[in-house]
Amino acid sequence: MIERERKFLVDTLPDGLGPPVSVRQGYLAVDGEVEVRVRDAGGQHTLTVKGGRGRDRTEVDTPLDETQFGALWPLTDGRRIEKERHRVPIDVRLTAEVDVYRGRHQGLRVVEVEFHAEVDPDAFTPPDWFGPEVTGDPRYANAALAATAGPPDR
Repeated sequence: MIERERKFLVDTLPDGLGPPVSVRQGYLAVDGEVEVRVRDAGGQHTLTVKGGRGRDRTEVDTPLDETQFGALWPLTDGRRIEKERHRVPIDVRLTAEVDVYRGRHQGLRVVEVEFHAEVDPDAFTPPDWFGPEVTGDPRYANAALAATAGPPDR
């Protein structure tokens, strides 16, 4: 499956944030443009393989049960991130996912918009509360953040 998304920084959070979902994810392997991660998002566990960089990437998610997740999580030591994810409807076709990072990345806020096949990402006009676009900036990739001591300098 191809994931098509654009990513922006957020300085001021918008009104109407949906309730947060606590997310912790860790990386089992990162090799060039391929990464393998495990994620616990509000008790939903997944193993994800992503390939490529930038706006259009291959992404395959596989559900894990709690035992499987628990067996893999220790293997991510030193390559983890924590965040609260809020969903904000933008229009009838799009939803923004606002990630407010915790832990060593405290203060970093990013919004991602994933585009379905019928929506052209290049035609998207970000709302006023979106900050600078960082799509394709490797410093803001979650795999890179998981391996760093803190948020990138702007």
